[in-house]
Amino acid sequence: MAYKYIAEEWSKPEESFVDELMRQRLVQWRKQPTVLRIEHPTRLDKARKLGYKAKQGFIIARTKVRRGGLRKIRPKAGRRPKRMGVAKFKPAKSLRLIAEERTAKKFPNLEVLNSYWVGEDGRQKWFEVILLDPNSPVIKADKDVNWISQKQHTNRVFRSMTSAGKNIRGLRHKGRGAEKMRPSKRRGAK
Repeated sequence: MAYKYIAEEWSKPEESFVDELMRQRLVQWRKQPTVLRIEHPTRLDKARKLGYKAKQGFIIARTKVRRGGLRKIRPKAGRRPKRMGVAKFKPAKSLRLIAEERTAKKFPNLEVLNSYWVGEDGRQKWFEVILLDPNSPVIKADKDVNWISQKQHTNRVFRSMTSAGKNIRGLRHKGRGAEKMRPSKRRGAK
């Protein structure tokens, strides 16, 4: 029941106590390293919904990613304005997927289960990434998540197998109009 109330407060942070709380927290978070392991999830309801359990083998890391589009250097040699290739360039990945990949690089022995947004300011976004230790006996004994110990799930974040990765690959679309989405946008449209 408590998770319901936590979710309600986080659904509209600007109208609840979360806004003031985040303002204080962001001051500290800006000074911290880009990827930081933390003891407890900031949004317990969201973490539990995405598979987090308070037991051995589950790790939470908060990751900071810069906001905005791609900053491209303007070419020094001559181009017509159309071919300058500076403005209106968007990355092919979401900031959430970038956060997951950076976290996975920091913890090479762990696998990314999922992630969620926890805050942002004008320059950065923060995501919390749920990681699992596939070699932990506690994880291997847990019937809900022991699938991650199988060898085909190694480096799943780099193959866009997480929720954020599947979203970018266009696999959230089903039915009519989605014929060229599978196995992914890039591979499907030839």
